[in-house]
Amino acid sequence: MTSKVVMVTGGAKGIGRGICEMLTSKEVIVIAVDIDEDAGFDLVADNPMIRFRQADVTRENEVAAVVEELQSLFGRLDGLVNNAAIANPYNAPVESLEMHDWERIIAVNLTSPMLVTKLCLPLLKASKGAIVNISSTRAEQSEPNTEAYSASKGGLVSLSHALAVSLGPDVRVNCVSPGWIDTSNEELRDIDHSQHLTGRVGHPADVASMVKYLLSTNASFISGQNFTVDGGITKKMIYAE
Repeated sequence: MTSKVVMVTGGAKGIGRGICEMLTSKEVIVIAVDIDEDAGFDLVADNPMIRFRQADVTRENEVAAVVEELQSLFGRLDGLVNNAAIANPYNAPVESLEMHDWERIIAVNLTSPMLVTKLCLPLLKASKGAIVNISSTRAEQSEPNTEAYSASKGGLVSLSHALAVSLGPDVRVNCVSPGWIDTSNEELRDIDHSQHLTGRVGHPADVASMVKYLLSTNASFISGQNFTVDGGITKKMIYAE
């Protein structure tokens, strides 16, 4: 049986890395795309089953080159995870927000998922594949001074819903919105954990598990949905001081 192929943007670090590592198996080939070449080389050194391609996913020619190579090597694409994202400048008052920062955040967080989806669609339609876009709980519950990030992630949720309607039933499209996901090695305080109904802060594997499910045949009846992975804090609506 031919291995399934899944592409993950922003796949070399943080949540993207966790997704790549969880998806990789004898039956699945993962193509990690990231602008950070050093992180990409580190990823494949730890897991030779993952293929890394360096690209800026806001640039059409670079994404097109990756998709063209993917088609040449494998002739198929069964899943796409649009995870590439940036949040900086974080907590910048809107009156001090530089337009080039706004434009870059929108380009990476919102334009790139549209661009990558557009270029991957012929392969995804041929395999009746699935798309999972990684948004954020900030799409609906913003912290102060996160206008660019919140706007981009809110747009991504809307884009996911619209794509699901446009592409069904050939391609399923869903969104996963993580809350606080710890990708560092720093020790968190007890109060950080106590805010969550599950009693702990999330990790990349928690998001990756949801992504893996949504790409599987077990989720064949699910499209146009936004799944929150935040330990219940969005419902609780309480933040530690």
